[in-house]
Amino acid sequence: SMARILAKSLNCLENADGAPCGTCRVCAGIDETGDALDVVEIDGASHNKVENVRELIDNLRFRPVEARYRIYIVDEVHMLSTAAFNALLKTLEEPPPHAKFILATTEPHKVPVTILSRCQRYDFRRIATSLIQEQLTRLVEQEGWNLDTDSLALIAREAEGSLRDAQGFLDQVITFGGDQVGPAEIAKIL
Repeated sequence: SMARILAKSLNCLENADGAPCGTCRVCAGIDETGDALDVVEIDGASHNKVENVRELIDNLRFRPVEARYRIYIVDEVHMLSTAAFNALLKTLEEPPPHAKFILATTEPHKVPVTILSRCQRYDFRRIATSLIQEQLTRLVEQEGWNLDTDSLALIAREAEGSLRDAQGFLDQVITFGGDQVGPAEIAKIL
């Protein structure tokens, strides 16, 4: 998700001070239809061989079709083989000006130091329970549901720092318990 948001920020046609508009054809292609020609997503777990990286490097010669950059998102990058990392290294040292790479992993300690040293690194942390509860409160008010503070606190705690999980839990609670369910019922649902 964050890689796509960054890709939209870099390529938005209506970009206002770094914030993607969310509505132009590039943003829509990344968000809704998944057919943005200039954003290539690769699963490192299933494309972990040196041949896969060489194919990616061969495609670097193609300039973006409609956006500013051709962005390559490599998810689960830690799953690449040593040979694949070595093949990628030279490209990361001197990427073409029209290409950007986003390397995503939950296990950065498995990415070679030679790769990490050529990247800007952003480590994401869990969100505070209080902030998750505030967002759930906004959602509940927006939707007109009647969940109390204790119920929302329970959902926020169960999410363990993940807003996406919290929103999923809230959906489950509303689906299975209705919009006036209390903490005891929520505990059973979750």
